[in-house]
Amino acid sequence: MISIKQLVTVFLFVFFISISLFAQEIDRIEPLNWWVGMNNPSLQILLYGDDIRALTPVISHANIQLKKVQSVENPNYLFLDLLLADDMAATTVNIDLFKGNKIVKRIEYAFLDREAGLTANGFDSSDVMYLITPDRFANGDTSNDEILGMREGLDRSFDDGRHGGDIKGILDNIDYIKELGFTAIWLNPILENDMDTYSYHGYAATDFYKVDARYGTNEEYKKLCQIAQSKGVKIIMDMILNHSGSEHWFVKDPPTSKWINNNNTFKPTSHKRTTHQDPYASEYDKMAFVDGWFVDTMPDLNQREALMATYLIQNTLWWIEYAGINGIRMDTYPYPDKNFMSDWTSAVMDQYPNFNIVGEEWSLNPVVVSFWQRGKVNSNGYVSSLPSVMDFPIQDTFNRSLLAPENWNSGWINVYEMLGNDHLYPDPSSLVIFPDNHDMDRFFTQINYDFDLFKMGMVYFSTLRGIPQFYYGTEILMKNEKEGHGQIRSDFPGGWKGDMINGFTGKGLTTQEQEAKALTTKLLNWRKEKVVIHTGKLMQFAPEDGVYSFFRYNEKEKVMIIFNKNDKETVVSMDKYNEMIGDKSNAFDVLNDRRFPLESTLRIPPKTALILEIN
Repeated sequence: MISIKQLVTVFLFVFFISISLFAQEIDRIEPLNWWVGMNNPSLQILLYGDDIRALTPVISHANIQLKKVQSVENPNYLFLDLLLADDMAATTVNIDLFKGNKIVKRIEYAFLDREAGLTANGFDSSDVMYLITPDRFANGDTSNDEILGMREGLDRSFDDGRHGGDIKGILDNIDYIKELGFTAIWLNPILENDMDTYSYHGYAATDFYKVDARYGTNEEYKKLCQIAQSKGVKIIMDMILNHSGSEHWFVKDPPTSKWINNNNTFKPTSHKRTTHQDPYASEYDKMAFVDGWFVDTMPDLNQREALMATYLIQNTLWWIEYAGINGIRMDTYPYPDKNFMSDWTSAVMDQYPNFNIVGEEWSLNPVVVSFWQRGKVNSNGYVSSLPSVMDFPIQDTFNRSLLAPENWNSGWINVYEMLGNDHLYPDPSSLVIFPDNHDMDRFFTQINYDFDLFKMGMVYFSTLRGIPQFYYGTEILMKNEKEGHGQIRSDFPGGWKGDMINGFTGKGLTTQEQEAKALTTKLLNWRKEKVVIHTGKLMQFAPEDGVYSFFRYNEKEKVMIIFNKNDKETVVSMDKYNEMIGDKSNAFDVLNDRRFPLESTLRIPPKTALILEIN
């Protein structure tokens, strides 16, 4: 008979054998999991752990072929190239790592069924985006303000510090956003930015597979997507393929010497974006733009490295499949390798044909911006798959024109002529239009706090062709009286306990701020139901005497939008509009809720925009 002492001895022997058998540590497995039934049957799994290059991975599964194991310069990496059978069912497989004849690590890797009903329907011209900087919108969960082990803590007194806004704060105010009339939320990046300072903006990721713990968890982000979508609000994820943060784990211990551009040494980008289009550009200048870094804390990723390219593409597909997002706003679109960007966008759109992506090309030249849109025939043969681009040329021209005097080379004529450049775009109706964003002075500041001009701008960006985007707080006239991103991205009033002013409830708002909020709500909820504004054609009329106008129209409806920038009432002859108005005899003034007969002239109050439904 075996004694208790002997049993304990046997148990300890087996226990320590088990410990020695699986002693190898694996610090990273990415992607975290995958799905069966994806269009592309290939998958590349990155394994990261101390000196794992000497190990031999084995996968024993009838529907998985381990086609290739790639070791690299750094012995801490292995890349496994898998081919999945088309009929593979959801399962968990073992990835066994052998050293000689012994298994030193067993990894359980999950292949999941794709979520039923996930079609990844993207944003389109029926939508209006609400742009939020998560750290600055609302602090719904104070328990995540400080995270043990993370470098930067809470400091709301510092413009460029962490202020505590989070996913819970956004969830708590989804109904507020919906009631304003918004149908989509674009969040500035929510991935982990574990940097020493200035980490709140989110553009220096230190983990591409993890939501920053100061915002919440991956699960909370997925919940946000699900709840928002159940209320008819889409979620757009801000992504960055050009760079990461300098504290990213694969920057501190890169797999290859080519993983980071310029040998992982800071060399600033030239920002010469036109080298992509310039037929005379030198290779030196092209590389100085693409391979240069933004700042020394944002290492520039080398997408020409095949392993990096696959990593980034799979990461994007993972987030779409995991969270069910409706779109992507791609930061600094022209800065990565342009051929990779074509491959990346094609991979996403091939998997999700109804998805949408908007790229940031911050150029005021529509020739440069249009180069990147899908369907553009470029003289150098470059083919893009990018559905949408941010319309910086319209943003800049319109805002400057509001303040400019009316003469032969200024004012409305610039708006009129810039819109005429739409012939350069394959699909101008898919452009994202906006009065401001997180990187520039707030709209109310740009127009010198002129409320009449503000109202004209809200009408313009709500009725023009394209997909409107407004920055959080625009609806209550948020402004930045000082320069700096921290001021531009200031806290939404009412998002923090103890705030004296509450933009959500209206408490403490001035009469003018309340009027701005009411205008936004009326405009966007009207727009929500107007197919003619979503997809109708556009005809504009050359400005005269400080008045500019355009029509949105289809077979069923016609809407006239007219702007008077003069300081006095202006009378406009309606004869010039006969080709659009025809025999229609009445108009409905949307903003003032009044119906009136169309006569030979139209009186427009000073510094006013009108939206007239012609019937």
